[in-house]
Amino acid sequence: MATVPSVSYSITVRLEVPAGGRAVSQITHVVENAGGIVTALDVNTAAHTALRIDVTIATRDTEHAEAIVSAVGAIEGVRIHKVSDRTFLMHLGGKIEMRSKVPLRTRDELSMAYTPGVARVSLAIARNPEDVRRLTVKRNSVAVVTDGSAVLGLGNIGPEAALPVMEGKAALFKRFADIDAWPICLDTQDTDEIVRTVQVIAPAFGGINLEDISAPRCFEVEARLRELLDIPVFHDDQHGTAICVLAALTNALRVVGKELPEVRIAMAGAGAAGSAILRLLLHAGARHVIVCDYRGAVHRGRDDLDDSLRWIADHTNAEGYSGDLRGAVKGADVFIGVSAPGILTGDDIATMNDDAIVFALANPEPEVSPDDAREHAAVVATGRSDYPNQINNVLAFPGVFRGLLDAQASEVTQDMLLAAAQALAAVVTDEELGPNYIVPSVFHPDVTHAVAAAVREAAGGRPRTEA
Repeated sequence: MATVPSVSYSITVRLEVPAGGRAVSQITHVVENAGGIVTALDVNTAAHTALRIDVTIATRDTEHAEAIVSAVGAIEGVRIHKVSDRTFLMHLGGKIEMRSKVPLRTRDELSMAYTPGVARVSLAIARNPEDVRRLTVKRNSVAVVTDGSAVLGLGNIGPEAALPVMEGKAALFKRFADIDAWPICLDTQDTDEIVRTVQVIAPAFGGINLEDISAPRCFEVEARLRELLDIPVFHDDQHGTAICVLAALTNALRVVGKELPEVRIAMAGAGAAGSAILRLLLHAGARHVIVCDYRGAVHRGRDDLDDSLRWIADHTNAEGYSGDLRGAVKGADVFIGVSAPGILTGDDIATMNDDAIVFALANPEPEVSPDDAREHAAVVATGRSDYPNQINNVLAFPGVFRGLLDAQASEVTQDMLLAAAQALAAVVTDEELGPNYIVPSVFHPDVTHAVAAAVREAAGGRPRTEA
């Protein structure tokens, strides 16, 4: 639930008001008194006695929207015709489509694009399979694969309910990196079936983006697919998050004048995102890290360690701290949370070292109130768009896949992820850098190009060229 009005709960109310009088100003007054924000007011039709207007209003949630509509409808002389939820309108009929890149206006064009001419191209690929990247959509296509088991913060809601999210991901691929991505929502949560299904559809794609698959199955799915396929497999919930966190931390450390190998880092969350963040931090040079899950610090003495937690215990917490998160945060320079809402307070942040850095990334409610954290920390970042320093995976995955596809890479390595993080951090110049600007906007024109170039170079590829 949003705590302030958000475009995610934006509505447009079509209503009729008397042509004269104060009805329009009353509407604005009533909406604001009810806690909404009028973002647009357009006259739809006008007559001598009445105006039909569309009022667009940002609200907090569905119940808040309904209350505002009732309050507006109670204004004397106002008659409500229709209420539209702008988010649902955007999704009507889906958000993506397939379009032909070639004209099909004549018999000649049809005979080249399809039969009989296409047979020559198929035979050429049969003789030389490497030509599939040059002569088909494979060169620029990514499968966005989910089983619907861990969708956003919604949990295990299934493949149909996951489809709007995967469509959105595909739209982001196209908007930011000009990549053709296809939502693949699987009606199975069996690891073997997922792996086999992706394996058999892989020939049509240049890369696989795993999305919203719950831990710990996501680790096995990714690992097995990387062994089986000759195209890169990227789990965005893990590696996209890790890239963005490392980039943001790199710049936050620039702000406070500290070095990654020297700072003490406390982490909350040992799942998919937390494990990937940790691995990339260690690869980048971090040396002093304690990771906590719901049972407290991960250490070698615990009796519940699975393979993933065992790896964490073997590579962190050298002093064997066995206490809770609050104790781990005390005296730390950095807190990174990818866990649960409200598990820390401002008083906990006050126990951190001077010039502390807090990344409270649980969505929609962070691990600690950003406002409370700001009272004690020098730099605060969240996963939310209504606070500065939003850590958003769209900063990473379009550029990463652009670089992978351009390089015709067959795998994703830690060096590629590190290169992507360094490039993303470098987009923020010394003149721009500050406590409230440690990562660039997702709409910054240099983000995708910089990340793609870094990944392409790390993969040993050449600059992008057209066939």
